[in-house]
Amino acid sequence: MNTSAWDFTLANYGAVWGFMAQLGLLLIFLMLGNILRRTIPLFRKCLVPSALLGGVLLLTANIIGKQFFDFAVVDNRLMQVITYHCLAIGFAAMSLKTEKSSHKTNGAQVVEFGALQGGTYMLQAFVGLGITIILFLLTRHGKQIISYVCGLILPLGFGQGPGNALSWDINFTNTPAAQFAGNGSFGLSLASIGFVVASVSGVLYINIHKKRGNLHVRTGSFEEGPQQNEPGSSELPDNESVDKFTIQVGFVALAYALSFGFMCLLGILSKFTNSIAWGFNFLWASLAAMLIRAVVKQLRRRKLMHRQYINNYQMDRISGFAFDLMIVAGVAAIEINDIKNYILPIVILSLVGTVITFVYIRLVAKECFKGFEHEFFLMSFGTLTGTASNGMILMKEIDPGLRTPTSSLYILSNFPAMVMIAPLLLLLSFAGNSLTHAIIACGIFFVLWSVYTVFLFRRKIFRKKYKDKPVHVWEEEA
Repeated sequence: MNTSAWDFTLANYGAVWGFMAQLGLLLIFLMLGNILRRTIPLFRKCLVPSALLGGVLLLTANIIGKQFFDFAVVDNRLMQVITYHCLAIGFAAMSLKTEKSSHKTNGAQVVEFGALQGGTYMLQAFVGLGITIILFLLTRHGKQIISYVCGLILPLGFGQGPGNALSWDINFTNTPAAQFAGNGSFGLSLASIGFVVASVSGVLYINIHKKRGNLHVRTGSFEEGPQQNEPGSSELPDNESVDKFTIQVGFVALAYALSFGFMCLLGILSKFTNSIAWGFNFLWASLAAMLIRAVVKQLRRRKLMHRQYINNYQMDRISGFAFDLMIVAGVAAIEINDIKNYILPIVILSLVGTVITFVYIRLVAKECFKGFEHEFFLMSFGTLTGTASNGMILMKEIDPGLRTPTSSLYILSNFPAMVMIAPLLLLLSFAGNSLTHAIIACGIFFVLWSVYTVFLFRRKIFRKKYKDKPVHVWEEEA
């Protein structure tokens, strides 16, 4: 048996200390970002995430290290890998949670919330793709060609965050026909701008409507905390031989392992399935988590499992930790040299993407979610430009007690939203194969957006009244 000796010294830094050093940097700069947010009132008032500030600080430290000391503080490839995996881990933890709605919800509004998410993705996709197709046609005979397909990263960067934006940036970079060289930094830049858009625009919206007098903070208190073990409870006790948190991590690991097996299977089936397998690790992780959750539910129902092993509070902590790491690593992994030729499309996509997303969600909120349109707008806009965490933070600014059904609708709308967003995910690889394919995909996105929008505004278009009046169980008591 051949065993190679190794030691813990600096000579073996890369193999022993490399990963831990980079992980330590992420956590240290995350804490520095939190200190910065707590000490500078502007950042706190604008609800800028601590993870975003930490990522910017680490990116700045990396730039200074390269420029003045010829030393790279950040391992870009490792940061990209962490970003890629943290997205899937966060989604798996979120999908493992037991769905418990604290409000009576209207079935039509659940589907409408899903249609809004699908419609916003399609709007961002066809507008973003249309912009870069035009830029490509204007620059294709010049020295610096702007890829026709890079606008398709807009809905991924704004709607799904750094992980998926990075993944498809890399996929398009590795597709010669796409004529793209983002190397991950283009997608990460758009995603980072999305966090700023979510925070700053959301705060401006709250302050403007407060001054106009048509937005009031709802009273009431509701804080979701750790689930305590009550006498007779089936909740896993804290004094078991295996820590409760370890069990939660094990469930997430099982979900990701199942998704990895599925991705391997897709990868060997055909070239087409291989191209979509690895870019959607978050989707397969979510589906695997849903399957595990369904199996656990059946085992509990048949009395074959007597403990409630999945803990919603701790799953929230896992997803929160994963998304915080994803944001810091995603921002830190941006390579300035990779985006200097793409400044123009990044600026145009960010500005146009912000405006169309804001206007579209605002119109839908007023049409379909009367009675809590402001809460709904903040949750949706924060989620579809940043992450679900951004949306929840903004919504809680005016509904700290979760008096409206917005959060419940968001949870229940996950499946219809996934179905309505699926065409975008399936057409990503197709659009990157040629300019003709991109134009066809752009047309499909426009048609789908039109269909979803007609559904959302069907009452106004066809002059129909609400058949089922939403149950306003959240309204203030007199």
